[in-house]
Amino acid sequence: MIQPPTTPLRFDPIYQYRLWGGRHLADLLAVPLPAEGPIGEAWLLSDRDDNPSHVSEGPLKGRTLAELIDAFPEAILGNLAPRFRRFPLLLKYLDVSAMLSVQVHPPADQADLIPAGETAKTEGWVVLSAEPHSRIYAGLKPGVSLAALRALSQATVDDLLPSFTPSRGQSFLIEAGDVHSLGNGVVVLEVQQNSDVTFRLYDWDNVDPTTGHHRPLQIDKALQCVDLAQGVIGPLAPQIESSGSVRRERLLDSPHFRLCRITASTPYAVGTAATPTVLVCIEGTGNVDNEGQDFPMRKGAVMLLPAAIGLCRFRPDNEATLIEIVVPST
Repeated sequence: MIQPPTTPLRFDPIYQYRLWGGRHLADLLAVPLPAEGPIGEAWLLSDRDDNPSHVSEGPLKGRTLAELIDAFPEAILGNLAPRFRRFPLLLKYLDVSAMLSVQVHPPADQADLIPAGETAKTEGWVVLSAEPHSRIYAGLKPGVSLAALRALSQATVDDLLPSFTPSRGQSFLIEAGDVHSLGNGVVVLEVQQNSDVTFRLYDWDNVDPTTGHHRPLQIDKALQCVDLAQGVIGPLAPQIESSGSVRRERLLDSPHFRLCRITASTPYAVGTAATPTVLVCIEGTGNVDNEGQDFPMRKGAVMLLPAAIGLCRFRPDNEATLIEIVVPST
């Protein structure tokens, strides 16, 4: 019999082979990487049938997020339970050592391109590290046509897609329908709608060494999704909500997720009443205090605060930085 969740929850990361990946996620996560091969993604919080997150510790160890939501939807999701059958977000770390394919995700108004059980896919990135030659492509330059995108190649990509070198701490909102790519040594925290639908426009002529073949493209479907009016997509300016010993910055604010970066040297409240909250520690260490019980957080750690436990308190050791993630209730 499954017990109701009464404390914060941690989950085992799910590592994913990607030909563009690397080995940098070993610096963020305590669970060792697979022995060999490029690891491009660590799925941190996933309520998906193909890759479900399992609780890593405590009385619920081994239970999936889906099992907990099925048994206790209000305890996990709170006021989101009437809207969502499963956890509405998918969280990942991406280690993009080479270049991710140039791709696009379907918007909600392209329902015929969204498989049953999936949704549209808007995503956000927070850059955790980057190198001098790292690159982000996001959006379209003025006047780009579908015909030009259909013929996208190494020779034309810089003529059609705006690009720039990312910096640590920057955040980006990639709406469904936005053309994008990133890589050459960038590591990001990715927060997205709980969908795994991607259409590739161009894959840099890569050959997957595990198959000896190019990965398939989905050009026709991608072009149906592209918003030609999207323009140039750049980093978002953080909105300062508070300063001093507890500095809160609103990084991303969309109908699907809201991200705040909190840098503090003194204790402060985390979580919200009646709504689930996800915490990601991106710098430093500390403890989440839930009714007198400490739950340690180190760099890279991810924690879900179920709606039922309400507010907790975070006590940083010296100074620490958390990303606080919530789904807007309306």
